[in-house]
Amino acid sequence: MFSGIVEAMARVVAIEKDHTNVHFTLECPFADELGIDQSVAHNGVCLTVVRREPGRYTVTAMDETLRRSNLGLLRVGDRVNVERSMLLGGRLDGHIVQGHVDQTAECTAVTDEDGSHTYTFRYQTTPDMARRGYFCVDKGSVTVNGVSLTVCNPTNDTFQVCIIPYTFDNTNFCDIQPGTVVNIEFDILGKYIARLREFE
Repeated sequence: MFSGIVEAMARVVAIEKDHTNVHFTLECPFADELGIDQSVAHNGVCLTVVRREPGRYTVTAMDETLRRSNLGLLRVGDRVNVERSMLLGGRLDGHIVQGHVDQTAECTAVTDEDGSHTYTFRYQTTPDMARRGYFCVDKGSVTVNGVSLTVCNPTNDTFQVCIIPYTFDNTNFCDIQPGTVVNIEFDILGKYIARLREFE
């Protein structure tokens, strides 16, 4: 379980294919504090630490994860938002984030708001996906590349988020431009409500 409050940006230093799996090795400030089997969110995707070296660690993504997220697009040198799992009893500064990315979205616009930035994203949707809770609501929560954000101006297949300078400087939002593919996780509360309605 995560909160969507990014701890650091890790840098991809190696990518190794192993059948349909891919091993990613990353450098980040807290790498030496990690243990084998620990969960870390990478652009919002919960992955397990499988190997550790001084200053770096390795995680493995399986085929289903690669197809559903933007991890398969990563290249050596790319920056990745990372967050360790929440501590029991800690503050929930963002919102409840599972680390189970639902799908990707494409950035369609970035607007400079005189210091802050507004990003517009478009995602694929169907009536069935919406019935299962894969949608955004105005002022609701959404996770974009692992960052807990507030939804603005949602439509059936788009939404906007506003990024303050601190978030821009300390997450890979600084690398996002029109055409960039990001990971999104819709609010778990909406999914449970949508599922409950199926029993009415």
